[in-house]
Amino acid sequence: MDILHRYVGFAIPAGFAVMWLWAIYAFVRNRDPGGGYWILLAALQVVIGIQLVVGTALFATGARPQSNGPSWLHYVYGAAFPALMLILAHRYAKRVTRFPWAVFAVAAFLNSASTFRALQTGLGLD
Repeated sequence: MDILHRYVGFAIPAGFAVMWLWAIYAFVRNRDPGGGYWILLAALQVVIGIQLVVGTALFATGARPQSNGPSWLHYVYGAAFPALMLILAHRYAKRVTRFPWAVFAVAAFLNSASTFRALQTGLGLD
């Protein structure tokens, strides 16, 4: 399970990076990003949920991040912050009438950075 957690840990920040780059491209072209953008968002949310379940199972079996600093940062960067950003994005995007996808682009940018940092702390590269 550690290998699964590690590989998915690389995929999540990459997926969020693709999402915000996609939004920048759509904004520059003055177009809606299309249905694939929303499918990517849904897939990332599901993958984060799976990653959280696998991470919780690893924690329950005694596995801990290889962090050189405080290991709680791994949990904040990898679980708490991304979940909070997605919840806030869903709540705020309902109110935005013109570019609701831009709200998720900002959340994707922040989540890309946060989950990349979680990857660093988990691998002991901090």
